[in-house]
Parts: sequence; C-alpha cells; structure tokens
Amino acid sequence: MAVVFRAKRADRVKIVVWDGSGLVMYWKRLDGSGFKWPPVVDGLMRMNAAQLSALLAGTDWTRMHAPRMQQPKALA
Repeated sequence: MAVVFRAKRADRVKIVVWDGSGLVMYWKRLDGSGFKWPPVVDGLMRMNAAQLSALLAGTDWTRMHAPRMQQPKALA
C-alpha cells in the first residue's frame, strides 16, 4: 500500500511506501503543467498500478485502455 500526497496546484506529488525494511518517499514535480488526478470519492482517490504509473509519467491516465484480447477459436 502507498500513501499519495498532492500539492494544491496539482504539479507535485509525494508517495510514501513501506518496502518491508523501512519507509521510502518518492517525490516528483512536473514543469509547466500538472498531473491529471482522478476524482475524489468519499474523500479518497483510487487508482490501480497502471494508472499511477501513467500519472507519474505525466501522461493522461484516463486515455489508457486495456489491450483487447482476441477470443480463442474453438477447434472442430
């Protein structure tokens, strides 16, 4: 589990993670723009790992979609 803190201007993020031996803090700031944050629901923002990775890369995570898998064809 990670705890994510964001600045009011949405251009900075701090993430605190327990790695099993201690706390790790990750800090990042975007120059000239801000992060695209998810909506707040019941006081929380929820994201999966892929969405968080896209957010930290500075991309719009809302435009990410899972790749479509073709259904296997039955053998006759």
